[in-house]
Amino acid sequence: MNDHKKTVYLASINHAIPPYWQNMANDLGSAVNFAFPCIEIAIDLNLFYSEERGQYHSTLILSKILNRLPKNGEKIIGVTNVDIFVPILTFLFGEAQLGGKGAIVSTCRLHNEFYGLPQDDRLLYARTIKEVLHELGHLLDLVHCRDYECVMHSSTYVEDIDLKKPQFCPVCQSILTTD
Repeated sequence: MNDHKKTVYLASINHAIPPYWQNMANDLGSAVNFAFPCIEIAIDLNLFYSEERGQYHSTLILSKILNRLPKNGEKIIGVTNVDIFVPILTFLFGEAQLGGKGAIVSTCRLHNEFYGLPQDDRLLYARTIKEVLHELGHLLDLVHCRDYECVMHSSTYVEDIDLKKPQFCPVCQSILTTD
């Protein structure tokens, strides 16, 4: 029997470290049986900035994140604090390659302050965990789920994230365990 856990690197991009970052690997490991080593990567995000939109193109950043995947890692999820987009959407909380090796999560719109509300580091952390799990689900071939409490439910608004639990519903979990 192989006790080797799959390794998913959590990459803080340009020191974008959300509150409670030191707890993230352990909390994510409680939700899925993977190892989550944290690394720091530097990327010149200005190369991916759109003056027209005032945002950063996430797919282009993701290509750079993938170049930084350590040899012993199966997957990498970059965490940034800049506002990200793809051309067909107004904004994103995150982007992942379905069944692929890389994803990106932005904490920009996860902050209460973005909406003119008081700072709440615990809420920001909870939202970040859910978004990292959501993007990891996509990396593991999961698509959006109809269960609004499942971490794989699509989130159009930050309030949708708040309704989710930081875990996969029984249906999504069964898909993960049959692989």
